[in-house]
Amino acid sequence: MFDSIHAYQEELTHIRRHLHMHPELSFQETKTYQFILNYLKALPHINIREHVGEKGIVATLSNGNGQNIALRADFDALPIQDEKDVPYKSTVDGVMHACGHDAHTATLLVTAKHLAHHIEQVKGTVTFLFQFAEEIAPGGANFMVQDGAIENVDKVYGNHYWATYDVGVVKSINGPLLASPDMFDITIYGAGGHGAKPHLTKDAIVIMAELINQLQTIVSRNVNPVDQAVVTIGRVEAGDAFNVIADHAKCSGTVRTYTSEVKYLIKERIEQELKGFAISKGITYDLDYTLGFPAVVNHEQEYEVIKRAAKRAGLKYEDSKPLMIGEDFSYYILDKPGAFFLTAAGSSDYPPHHHPMFDINETSMVNGLKMFLSILMEEGVFINDTN
Repeated sequence: MFDSIHAYQEELTHIRRHLHMHPELSFQETKTYQFILNYLKALPHINIREHVGEKGIVATLSNGNGQNIALRADFDALPIQDEKDVPYKSTVDGVMHACGHDAHTATLLVTAKHLAHHIEQVKGTVTFLFQFAEEIAPGGANFMVQDGAIENVDKVYGNHYWATYDVGVVKSINGPLLASPDMFDITIYGAGGHGAKPHLTKDAIVIMAELINQLQTIVSRNVNPVDQAVVTIGRVEAGDAFNVIADHAKCSGTVRTYTSEVKYLIKERIEQELKGFAISKGITYDLDYTLGFPAVVNHEQEYEVIKRAAKRAGLKYEDSKPLMIGEDFSYYILDKPGAFFLTAAGSSDYPPHHHPMFDINETSMVNGLKMFLSILMEEGVFINDTN
């Protein structure tokens, strides 16, 4: 059966390139939404629920009794300038699909098409989750779940194409695969003045530098070494002139964790450090702390399904190391069994995700299609009549 799946390569590529050329930012995916909707409406046997959670689409295909297995794809893009010199380069200035969501969507659409044209081989229900706004917290997944997207679903599976892994490999892991990404902004208010008279000021830059160094000890001296966590300061802003001591300074950062215990421990320690600095330095501060998606923690039984599905699809399976990136797929498997996997889509020579030169080897989309169909076979929802 999988030999015939390669016939979808041209269509997968066509869809992916169309979406790649017309990217839309999170919560602004109007044309992408309509493209997906039009494609689904042209398929037989597909029931469609529109505007789920706002801009999500939930499509279902049913035949007889059996499990209801959900497959998910996201479709938002990023505020990055596409610098590739290819015919399918983004046509939208400052916006590009730099994380593979165009390929995710193409794969799920073609999965729906294949099943719709082989309805007699479906034994149960397949739910197709087309999700908006994965890139921005609180994430479209949360809105879709709250709007009942997986209310009648038994299990949920998701795929992410990974450009720096060699094509032909599938990776996943039992337990935590992807981290919970929190964000914070800190503003310190001191007292400015002339650069020649520091004794009359409360130098916000010096205080911020001390604070940043202190924040870096939170993980090393507060988190159990067997747990994994990251505190990163990615942006600092302060000062207007070389001879003026700044009266305020700002920094922004991210916290990455795998458990709620460590997640809230680090948040509490950041708050405590700021309170201590306010007292010892005589300053005031603002803290804007945003709790990000939960960590993606795969369920053991569904992780085993992914391993078997990779073998069935003729792909090489490897256990992944946990990654510190965030993904709101986690919301789907908080209360439902499920698992997330990575389909290799390039090689170590490919630019990483969120890079202005990001691209994938488009032949990998056939492997993603094989994985979705193999998962459905392993779950008994799609029967390969050639077996």
